[in-house]
Amino acid sequence: MSTTAEALSTAAIIPNNDELKRVFDQFDVNKDGNISMKELRDVLKAMGSNYSEEELKRVMEDVDRDKDGHINFDEFSSFWSASSETGDAASELKEAFDLYDENKNGLISATELHQVLNRLGMTCSVDDCVRMIKSVDSDNDGNVDFEEFKKMMSASSASWNGDGSNP
Repeated sequence: MSTTAEALSTAAIIPNNDELKRVFDQFDVNKDGNISMKELRDVLKAMGSNYSEEELKRVMEDVDRDKDGHINFDEFSSFWSASSETGDAASELKEAFDLYDENKNGLISATELHQVLNRLGMTCSVDDCVRMIKSVDSDNDGNVDFEEFKKMMSASSASWNGDGSNP
């Protein structure tokens, strides 16, 4: 997978435009409608990824089609559309799962979900995360395994909004 896909896929696999906009807004910290290289670096760092300046420049070059030094929503959206057509969706989904599975035990706990969402600036309590997990936890073990995660991400009606609510 390219550096660009690796960097941006750590956010998640995005099934629809509203969810894509929410992810874009998480990167666009100053809410100016653009993602700067600094915003990209800061969000990726908060998510536990450390990309070099050279790798970040390549991401910007790949995604920033109008070469204004920022990624606007149309460019971000086009990138996601193109990357989801490449057939790498399964590996990107696994990378997204691994982002949340911080202790690498193959399960996403409410605590792990809470930590990742809060690092991304989404305010939610552990109780909110317990409810989110419960909504997709088909084996009732209190965690989300990769199969449950795949089902959740592929279901257009299921999403984690980060505020404990469903759409």
